[in-house]
Amino acid sequence: MADFHQSGVVPTFHRLGEFNLERMEKELKVYNQHRPIALVLPVTPAELGSPALNGILKHLKEIDYLNEIVVVLGRTDKIDDFIKTKKLFSALPQRLRVIWASGPQLGELYKVLEEADLSPGGDGKGRSAWVAYGYILAREESKVIALHDCDIVNYSRELLARLCYPVVSTHVDYAFCKGYYARVTDRLHGRVTRLFVFPLIRSLIKIYGYLPFLVYLDSFRYPLAGEFSMVAELARINRIPSDWGLEIETLAEVYRNFSLRRICQAEIVETYEHKHQPLSAEDPSTGLMKMSIDIARAVFRNLAMEGIVMAESTLRTLLVNYQRTAKDYVKRYQDESEINGLVFDYHKESQMVEAFTRALQIAGQKFMEDPLYSPHIPNWNRVVAAIPDFLNRLQAVVEELNR
Repeated sequence: MADFHQSGVVPTFHRLGEFNLERMEKELKVYNQHRPIALVLPVTPAELGSPALNGILKHLKEIDYLNEIVVVLGRTDKIDDFIKTKKLFSALPQRLRVIWASGPQLGELYKVLEEADLSPGGDGKGRSAWVAYGYILAREESKVIALHDCDIVNYSRELLARLCYPVVSTHVDYAFCKGYYARVTDRLHGRVTRLFVFPLIRSLIKIYGYLPFLVYLDSFRYPLAGEFSMVAELARINRIPSDWGLEIETLAEVYRNFSLRRICQAEIVETYEHKHQPLSAEDPSTGLMKMSIDIARAVFRNLAMEGIVMAESTLRTLLVNYQRTAKDYVKRYQDESEINGLVFDYHKESQMVEAFTRALQIAGQKFMEDPLYSPHIPNWNRVVAAIPDFLNRLQAVVEELNR
């Protein structure tokens, strides 16, 4: 039997029965007339020409319900990469714009922001998404924004359709939809989610009780999923971080800006496969260690916003509780793998928990030393308040790049 269980405070939409893609895409085409959809695709040079991106492009060519596609190239200052990106995506039939987020033209606009004490943050997915949102807002045409990565190995039209539908549909009518899926091949993946985020949230609940924000985070099946859709209004008011806390901070911003009744999650595909980050256990400045530190700091920061006092003694208790909870999860996943005939390395999973415990300790120390630290890029409302014509200038730069 398919899983239709509703848990937590966020409505969950499952994949039930045989999926009728033709029916959903036909309805999305009608809805797009009233709520035009913009698809944002952050991309890096490493993904250009990859089998994953080629597969995504193949499927996107067959989709006729999108109003526009905005591709954002980051992590390169080479003009050849930008030219290659434009050429690669030019095969798409939809209205297309490619933004060179790390190029010199955008760099001049970043300087304008810096002079106004509005830092756009460092080069990364957060800034790329933020720039794309600004361009879409400047055009004032698309009413819904969807975003997914360009390294999805098993991409399908179903993924995008199910991601957009809850927000685009005039009958379902949600303001934000978070995608979720299983990360399974011959083994369980999603290590940061399984072994860090879930045990961390459960440990915080043990210590602080069922706080509304913690219950909200605990409601998501895959809180670190990079796929979501939202009304364009959220792109204007949400603050976006420039570090690895992007997904958690996005959920936190949505939590503060919209009623829970308009936030949902949808199972967008049965299984999901993309590139895997290295652990880098001995280097907290990179890999999954950096990711887990940024995530923990994001959680601590948002708990403080909720009025929760983070004391040294509490952080010590959290470390012990997290490690015990995470090791219990390792046993659960071992049994899950055994029942399903999956590969499972108990030793490596335990090492992962020990590395994440160190990451949590580092995150706690950093938070106590500098609780006001924030990687957030100012939201677009604040930027426009400080520099009224900035969106127009951004739009002009993007259009010039695409001539």
